Amino acid sequence: MFGQEKFNKIIAKHPETLRQPFFRRPDLSRRNFFEISGAGVMASWLAGFPQRAAACTVQTQQTVTTRNTAKNVIFVMLAGAPSHTDTFDLKVVNGTTPSAMNPTTINGISWPMGLMPKLGGQLGKMAIVRSMSATALVHSLSQRWTQIGRNPSAALGDIAPNIGSVVALEKASTRQPGQIFPTFIALNSATAPGNGYFPATFAPFRVIPASTGIPNTTNPLGQNQFNQLWSRVHQLDDPLRTNSPLGTPVTDYDEFYTAANQIMYNSAVTQAFNFSSADSLRYGSNGFGNACLVAKQVLSANQGTRFVQITLGNWDMHIDIYGAQNPRGNNLFTLCPVLDNGLSALVSDLDAAGLLSSTLIVMVGEFGRTVGPVTAAGGRDHLNQQSAVFIGGGIRGGKVIGATNSTGGDTTDFGWSRKRYVKPEDIEATIYSALGINWTTVRCDDPFNRGFEYVPMSDQNIYGPIDELWA
Repeated sequence: MFGQEKFNKIIAKHPETLRQPFFRRPDLSRRNFFEISGAGVMASWLAGFPQRAAACTVQTQQTVTTRNTAKNVIFVMLAGAPSHTDTFDLKVVNGTTPSAMNPTTINGISWPMGLMPKLGGQLGKMAIVRSMSATALVHSLSQRWTQIGRNPSAALGDIAPNIGSVVALEKASTRQPGQIFPTFIALNSATAPGNGYFPATFAPFRVIPASTGIPNTTNPLGQNQFNQLWSRVHQLDDPLRTNSPLGTPVTDYDEFYTAANQIMYNSAVTQAFNFSSADSLRYGSNGFGNACLVAKQVLSANQGTRFVQITLGNWDMHIDIYGAQNPRGNNLFTLCPVLDNGLSALVSDLDAAGLLSSTLIVMVGEFGRTVGPVTAAGGRDHLNQQSAVFIGGGIRGGKVIGATNSTGGDTTDFGWSRKRYVKPEDIEATIYSALGINWTTVRCDDPFNRGFEYVPMSDQNIYGPIDELWA
């Protein structure tokens, strides 16, 4: 039923890397128009166009069984692509791997305890997928691919929403009265994809965590005068704001301002987004740690947030990956502790609060890095082979799915039922399944009425959840 050979054949018939962008349409030159008209085929071509343009008229789904074990998702984007063979698929290279990495085998899993000792102590809660492979090796392309679950240059790639926006749309009906936080919050993720063609309600709420919380949630004029001004604006402007004759963009703006007003002068906002220096210290006293801390506080507040994205960049280590020449520069020994402190504290605090079992943490970069000895520059270049990490959300920890060869350069055992490389689309389907969302959904509300698939080519059962995470 599944397998890499079958997958390759189907992709060859539908080459995603060759699909035209959404806004590129077939066109005719003036000469072409008259040539076709003269041939007597123009009328029949035009007659068929409306049917082709209106291909999707009813939302569809395949019958699937979702895992539905998670309520929330925290998506950790390791932008820049970490070296998988120095982290989550550790391979010791004689004469290359620094002894300070302290390679240690824990319950059969090789782990760099010298880089990430705290996460090493939490391996029993982690599932590592080592049979993942990226399709493209360009940072911007693959980063977006990982976050929207499809090729950005594919037919609907230009308007595809972030995975978090799909979650926000799907979970909108589950929001309770009084829940005022956005469903999708993006921390340290200024360049993350947005809501695509979805309404602005489902866009990521972008925040850079700070001890003082979210800026501009109070007004210099004071709360009373602000409320008076807010009421006056609506008295004067509601005919244009509510059910606006100017269309969706104005309605979106009104909903945005209403949502923003709800978080002003609100104690729940202060408790979730402000933090003490002592709490920041537990998480590492840095931007990533603060984002992990805020993510924990936001989910603990139970104010409607269901998807949190956190971005940790600077993994693009083509030069001096081990810091031999510059111990204080950007290298594994400076960046891995940032990840280790922040993520381990997040996992521990979610577990202590009883939230880990209902919160799926997914951590992945856009691709991996070359294996074996380092380059002449002391770094590692781009490679398709990579790893992904899953924690919580009902998955079984302490396990590895898939295996690579002795260098880590390629997969030797796929380790899951589809018997092929894991792709970003499969990660996407796994997230949806964990949240009880049917990943085969095809919506018919995209601007060109082509039909927007939550996961590409769902009708052909190409991609799907990694069910072995729960086995």
